[in-house]
Amino acid sequence: MIDIHAKNIFLVGFMGAGKTAVGKVLAQKTGYEYRDADKLAETEAGMTVTEIFAARGEEGFRELESEILARLAGGERQVVSTGGGAVTRPANIEAMRIGGAIVYLKASPETIYERVRHSKTRPLLQVENPFERIRELLAAREHLYELAGATVTTDGRAPGDIADEIVNVLARRGVK
Repeated sequence: MIDIHAKNIFLVGFMGAGKTAVGKVLAQKTGYEYRDADKLAETEAGMTVTEIFAARGEEGFRELESEILARLAGGERQVVSTGGGAVTRPANIEAMRIGGAIVYLKASPETIYERVRHSKTRPLLQVENPFERIRELLAAREHLYELAGATVTTDGRAPGDIADEIVNVLARRGVK
């Protein structure tokens, strides 16, 4: 196990960027616990993310997500995969910044589309042209993702290689 001296590591990025796959590997490499904010929301709400969106709307989901991220930020030695839209609320960015290191997993619209195009569990992509929707949402959020302390590109890379780069980047920066 590698100790990178970060209180927590929050993975942000668009859906399909690799947060879940990389998060699980990163947790194994560091000995941190893996936490998936979307899965925690589903458990807490007793329904899937898609059902939460349908019942409460995006705003209702974002409120629940904020509560979960605030709690997680108070913990230690966790790798947290956030939802793709978590960065749209300034309070979430602040909670993650206070709670540890934020790493942006960056992927191109083409990579994202290839990874998520068959998914029926992505409420924001249940539109006529999901690729165009990815491009629009990514363009709107990119400046928020870039507020992270580190950026790692995931296009064409294995989760283990990405996790190794995250460890190296955080170790070089002496993140606490």
